[in-house]
Amino acid sequence: MVTTLSVTPIDPSSVPEASGGYHNAVSVEGAQRLLFISGQIPQTPDGSVPADPEDQCRLVWTNIEAVLAEAGMTVRNLMKVTTFLADRKHAAVNTKVRNEALDGHRPALTVIVTGIFDPSWIIEIEAIAAA
Repeated sequence: MVTTLSVTPIDPSSVPEASGGYHNAVSVEGAQRLLFISGQIPQTPDGSVPADPEDQCRLVWTNIEAVLAEAGMTVRNLMKVTTFLADRKHAAVNTKVRNEALDGHRPALTVIVTGIFDPSWIIEIEAIAAA
């Protein structure tokens, strides 16, 4: 039996408007499978880390897309994305690359500015997808 995945954005008028390409919440019905994506880092399989912040952001999204593809999903299956940035100065490039990667898809989203495990990383992203 195949059920249809229904995703409903939740953006109450009684809370601040979600700006930057996300919803305050998403309600998911009919999901048969959840995928919990561990923190994806800006590192290639050979261990190299790009120096450029935009390249790091793109690499993280490339890694997320690879994990999703292995699970038979795409970015359209993302329901929740949590981004960790090493410094607030990377917020604009993060938003730009994220919006390009999501191509109009608007999951629930949180961005946290914090220390990150490796000082050469400016970003790490974890996510939840549903199918």
